[in-house]
Amino acid sequence: MKKIFLALIGITCLLSVADAQKKTSGAIQFETTIDPAAMAAASGMQIPDQMKARMPSASKSNFELLFTATQASYMAVEDMEDSNGAGGGGGGMGRMMMRFGGGGGNREYYYNFADQKLTEVFDLNDTTYYMPSKLELSASGPISSFRMGGAPGDTSKPKPVAAPKIEVLKTGATKKIIGFDCKEVIVKSTRSVKILDMDKDVTEETHLWYTNDLGFNFSPNPKMWTEGTVLAIEGRGSSTIAKSIEYRGVSTKDVTPPKKARLITEAEYKVKMDNMMKRFRQNRPRGGVQRIVVPGN
Repeated sequence: MKKIFLALIGITCLLSVADAQKKTSGAIQFETTIDPAAMAAASGMQIPDQMKARMPSASKSNFELLFTATQASYMAVEDMEDSNGAGGGGGGMGRMMMRFGGGGGNREYYYNFADQKLTEVFDLNDTTYYMPSKLELSASGPISSFRMGGAPGDTSKPKPVAAPKIEVLKTGATKKIIGFDCKEVIVKSTRSVKILDMDKDVTEETHLWYTNDLGFNFSPNPKMWTEGTVLAIEGRGSSTIAKSIEYRGVSTKDVTPPKKARLITEAEYKVKMDNMMKRFRQNRPRGGVQRIVVPGN
């Protein structure tokens, strides 16, 4: 009887270990919702009702986090039968990352948990680049400067925008997201914006919901992270929330940066973006216009 009891304990332990191993890899589906009018209002822009009526309505897009015990990737995806072919060995169609040219476009993010390295991969002017990066809190907000009625032919370089004042508040609030207990952090970003040549202080609040139960660090927005695995980012006019998790095998190639991408540093990237903005200002129509400068994250 004792031997049978010990055998049952052994089997139970083996099953527990096997179950734990299964939960070291899988996929988390995220949904992002964007409301342009609400985002503009949150940034201090006064929008007439007629202009609001012409603005795009709220839109939704899907993203996927694939993770293993040591690596992860995060990118925009189309709805597919199976996001990664069931670990590379199944008959799924595979996930399709959506990239667009121009000023950075949609990005792929690759994480290495051992050394906490983050790599951003993106297309810029028909070239695929990879840029070393990191998880951090850099709440620059959606709009770095705003000016109405620029002088005709004004191609001068925009004045540097002062860094926003950042406050981080742990509220103690909790809620469950895809089965995980998540804690709330509120990030307050107060910046000075110029509207119709008048300076105005605008405070934006972003709510981060994170868990430490997954055992790795991640955020859908690498510049909006304080700790743990962020499963929801909620701001005025925009949100990204985890909708489901599936534990399964994940192919190593799906969490490894592409080898053919070209290295670019953050300093080099900034120069390219500044040059693109300079060409935009030179080519824009003359006359009274509004200028919106969006930081290249």
